[in-house]
Amino acid sequence: MKYLPAKLYVEQAPQWPPEGKHILAHYDADTIVVYQAYRPSIGKHAIKNGAFGGDFSYSRMSWIKPNFLWMMFRSGWGTKEGQEIILGLRLRRQFFEGLLARAVTSGWDSPDQIGHDEWKAAVASSDVRLQWDPDHDPHGKPLSRRALQLGLRGAALEAFGRRELLEVIDMTGFVAEQRSHLRQAELAQLKTPMERIYVPHDASIASHLKLD
Repeated sequence: MKYLPAKLYVEQAPQWPPEGKHILAHYDADTIVVYQAYRPSIGKHAIKNGAFGGDFSYSRMSWIKPNFLWMMFRSGWGTKEGQEIILGLRLRRQFFEGLLARAVTSGWDSPDQIGHDEWKAAVASSDVRLQWDPDHDPHGKPLSRRALQLGLRGAALEAFGRRELLEVIDMTGFVAEQRSHLRQAELAQLKTPMERIYVPHDASIASHLKLD
């Protein structure tokens, strides 16, 4: 089974910022991996076909997460009902940054220097939603560092689910293997996909996202 390159969590964690807004992700010069978790009927269809279809709904918002441990918190390490299949989804960085560039925050931030009505209009017209949430350690403890997730709908979701997926990686077995190391005495053996801080090519995107 092919998984993403991984490294011991205890070796990676000290290299990550302890706080602030950062995109922590597995990426190379041209591509980036985001994560989603689904029930078997949806996840297995995507694995088999390299695209989303079948029971997958294109009429709802779908959230992608670049950060593996945030996905583990959200899915209970693949144990929550309807989130048993963990997928790593490889995208072109150009497409991902296009999503970032047109993302609108899910909540109004008054210091954002944008009026409430203007923000409401932007939310209504945008097909990409942006949300910052507390990142979490392997045991689910919230951290001061913030983790990014993007909600996709409409044209953005159609492009993501049908045309822009370069690779669908079934991470379910890897997650199950690592879940067995969550007992404190064995945390030293826990591996997570190799992740580092992602910096957009375009400085204006970093400013738009208010990255630290």
